Amino acid sequence: MSNKKSQKWTILLLTIAVFMAGLDNGIISAALTTIYNSFNVSPTWGAWSVTIYTLGVAIAVPIIGKLSDNYGRKKVFIIEILLFGVGSLLVALSPNFTFLLIARFIQAIGGGGLFIIATSHVLATLPKKQQGKILGMIGGMHGLSAVVGPNIGAVILHITGAWQWLFLINIPIAIFIFIAAIFYMQETKQPTTHVLDLKGAILLTLAIIAMMYGITNINSNQLASSILQVTVFPYILAGILLIIYFFQHEKKLEHAGGDPIIAYSIINNRKFQLTLLLGFLAGGFLATIVFIPSYVQQVLQVPAESAGFWLTPLALAAGVGSGLGGFLTDKIGSVRTIMIAGVIGWTGFFMFYTVVQNFPTFLIASSLAGIGLGFLIGAPLNVLAGESTQKNQYGTSIGTLSLSRQIGMTIFPTIFGSFITTGVIKIEPAFQAVFGDKIISFDGVEDGEGYGQIIAEIEKVEDPYLQNQLLEITANVMNSGFQQMFILAMGISIIVLFITIFIQVKQKSLTIKNRISKK
Repeated sequence: MSNKKSQKWTILLLTIAVFMAGLDNGIISAALTTIYNSFNVSPTWGAWSVTIYTLGVAIAVPIIGKLSDNYGRKKVFIIEILLFGVGSLLVALSPNFTFLLIARFIQAIGGGGLFIIATSHVLATLPKKQQGKILGMIGGMHGLSAVVGPNIGAVILHITGAWQWLFLINIPIAIFIFIAAIFYMQETKQPTTHVLDLKGAILLTLAIIAMMYGITNINSNQLASSILQVTVFPYILAGILLIIYFFQHEKKLEHAGGDPIIAYSIINNRKFQLTLLLGFLAGGFLATIVFIPSYVQQVLQVPAESAGFWLTPLALAAGVGSGLGGFLTDKIGSVRTIMIAGVIGWTGFFMFYTVVQNFPTFLIASSLAGIGLGFLIGAPLNVLAGESTQKNQYGTSIGTLSLSRQIGMTIFPTIFGSFITTGVIKIEPAFQAVFGDKIISFDGVEDGEGYGQIIAEIEKVEDPYLQNQLLEITANVMNSGFQQMFILAMGISIIVLFITIFIQVKQKSLTIKNRISKK
């Protein structure tokens, strides 16, 4: 088989794998309640079916990136697909909830590295002028899967009536990719003679587990006080201390001529540090998009059955933005493309903050936000990370970038959730300020939880005029919480813009110095 044909097969398989893995974390959200009831666990405990997957991905991305750099992307890709397929089967066959959590973790370890391998393969094998286009396509599929996952999950659950099919559907796809990869993918890296930095891998894993566990235990309903709880602060502190010790170990190992999991020289690179910060902010950008469905239902008062129609343009815009971002990366470079993403994203969030009231204005704002998201999850950030490192470190750099984005996607939803919780808390005082008397029952609505219960009580009101008034007040109060979210999202966009301007100025300054030195 010719190299050109093999490359096409490789890109196709990588793209399918990335879409499948990205889909899996969103698709489960449609069946969370069904899974809780199936195993008779509380929603708080049941939410770990999502949390454990996020934790597994966070652990996998930097380590799988390093393994693909050292032992070959084809070998690691095939192992990843095998783990993902086996994990999916085990989830579907889970006899109890503990077994399901273990299976979800296996699935996450398998799926977490697929995007890293795909991206590093493109950076390592394709000419620079073609990288943006392909990375844009892969990034678009990755982002699109996260957006459409819940809708696809709802369809599968409706047709089959069993949540197990959400995971069984992965099996034939994984088998196809596994077999095709063996026969059609070419290895892009010869195995290294270096011994794996096992101590570094263990330290990094423990640091990620501690930090992510602490972050996920933060209660958005009581943000400030929950940070000091024994299930939060000690774990975050332990994670930070382990990270510090990890980098000290990596620095000593690199100086001794060893092969660290994440080379200290990479982390010490100012441009790469800024790239990681951009990745973290991109996680916040994506977290904002995740809350848009709640905005549609709670502020614009769109019924749940119609919300999917409203969100379709956002998903399409993210795909278009990813492709366009890849095209622009090839034409004008990664830094300028990220600048444009910051401007477009800020414009979309500014519209949400100021003018969105109906479908036409929502369509424009969500399309701009989706395009900005597509830019950031696609080519430019990954190309920028690749530009900051050597060719034999692409997997490591992309994995570290993905970890920073994953941390952002964990922290920002907690902050945004606290804004929305504050809105729920304000609904009862808002009703009393207008009507004086107790119009509906707020029994059981505590600590900002129970929005759905409030709406259910409002729907019991027989007077249509009064019911509309209550719904309008509720929407206005909830909007105050979402507006805080959009203000923070605009701030994220501005910071992204300033960071890229700084990088651009530094690059121009370095270019001028090089020209002067040559003269």
